[in-house]
Amino acid sequence: MAFGPLDNARNKLMQIIFTDDDVTIRDVPPTPVAIMEHRGDRATLGDTIQRFRDWGKAAGLAPGANPTFMVFRSERCPANPADYSMDLCVATDAPIEANDPQMKAGVIPGGRCAVLRYPGNTNNLEPAALYLYRDWLPTSGEEARAFPIYCRRRLALIPEVPAHEVVVELFLPLEQVMA
Repeated sequence: MAFGPLDNARNKLMQIIFTDDDVTIRDVPPTPVAIMEHRGDRATLGDTIQRFRDWGKAAGLAPGANPTFMVFRSERCPANPADYSMDLCVATDAPIEANDPQMKAGVIPGGRCAVLRYPGNTNNLEPAALYLYRDWLPTSGEEARAFPIYCRRRLALIPEVPAHEVVVELFLPLEQVMA
């Protein structure tokens, strides 16, 4: 990717330090979504994102009114680039045609989640995800649920708004507490 060296430098020099105080536990409702799957090399993710945006606009779904989500089904940089896997989702109650070649209907399951708010440039959420998995989770007394980590964009996507106005929340699904 063209900005890879810049992203690497920014990640090393401008690190965000997370603490346990940055993590909140929330009960979230199930969210019906339209899903566009991206499978394969991250180098083509930009094309998938553009198709996702185009589909959302054509369907009349606005980022402010219809939150968008990314479900991370693989590592950011798997050993084999073809193994990269992410779902781009938009919240909607509208039916998705069974024969739609781009989208399918789904649900982001409800339940307890550890939530980490991440402001600004969100091109690399890996440091936040690693903090949740490697630092916060082992000391929290919680267990991760089977559903993958995902993020919700609270405002519009870049380039519709400047990067500093974009805020995402990273959700780590947790097992239910047994009383």
